[in-house]
Amino acid sequence: MRRIDRYIVSSVAASMLLVMAIVLSLDFLFAFIGEMDELKNNYQIMDALLFILMTLPRRIYDYLPLAAFMGSLVGLGAMAKNSELVVIRAAGVSTGRIILIAMKPAVVVVCIGLILGEYVAPYTEKIAQSQKAVVLGAGSKVVSQKGLWHREGSVFMHFNAVEPNGVLHGVSLHFYDDSKKLIRSRFAKRAIYQREQWLLEDVAETNLLSDKTEVSYFPVLVWETELSPSVLSVLIVKPENLSITGLYTYSEYLDEQDLSAAEYRMAFWKKVLQPVSTGVLVLVAISFVFGPLRSVTMGFRVFSGVVVGLLFKYAQDLLGPSSLVFGFNPIYATIIPIVVCLIVGFWLLRRVR
Repeated sequence: MRRIDRYIVSSVAASMLLVMAIVLSLDFLFAFIGEMDELKNNYQIMDALLFILMTLPRRIYDYLPLAAFMGSLVGLGAMAKNSELVVIRAAGVSTGRIILIAMKPAVVVVCIGLILGEYVAPYTEKIAQSQKAVVLGAGSKVVSQKGLWHREGSVFMHFNAVEPNGVLHGVSLHFYDDSKKLIRSRFAKRAIYQREQWLLEDVAETNLLSDKTEVSYFPVLVWETELSPSVLSVLIVKPENLSITGLYTYSEYLDEQDLSAAEYRMAFWKKVLQPVSTGVLVLVAISFVFGPLRSVTMGFRVFSGVVVGLLFKYAQDLLGPSSLVFGFNPIYATIIPIVVCLIVGFWLLRRVR
């Protein structure tokens, strides 16, 4: 019996690895082509390759649910096509036991996903994004299209680049009064965090008076703000690429500043429930193999898997922004597709004789 268990696990795991290798190869190619459009200044081909390699953990994390789903569908599908599942069931192995065995590789995928998503991918993503921004010329006074906007009270801030070690490049600060009138602008080539305070370097400050403007220059200027390097590092990457703890911390900070944290809370619940999503998708794949896709060709099985995977992703992507527009709890945007897939999976398995 253990030999059967090992055979099922190895077949499903090998299919998951194959799917992941194919998907990552295609993603690497398309990402490289996309980076070619951004080659300028000191950002050249080797920098683009390094950027893609640094973001590889995030890409692996993004494709893990798809690899688990498609791997289960292809691995068990091949066994069904060769009548191996029929022989295994005839040998006394129940359908429920086969399902539990096939779930073991998915558990490993979930554990890998938790480690990558919480500790590895956010860190490498921050480094990749900050290094790319610096190479593209973040110290320029020109506002970078890749920069970051933020508001704290009546101060609007823009950073051309944020390094995880507490260094900012191209810092623009705009101060408004209670009537929302711009009264002062400040630009610093760089800012460093020392002794729990920010020091602006090479500062040009413009004060807008009633009848004139005054420009002052400072080699170093202290900047009083509640922002810390840990909070600012969150801004470097997109919400969906942050860690669970980073999303929670920054959401709390936005609430304290009376800013909308809905986008970060939506990403938070999506990350928290991703292990459940992966398990449910694997269950759907198993139910398809024992149900409607038991005797079809491998090509049709792969096509069906891609369609179902895309429908699941698009459902979450559609409900997510809908929660921001209509104001319902972002957790529903993530949990509704999961519940629907869970119901479909159990319904198909109940039909198995």
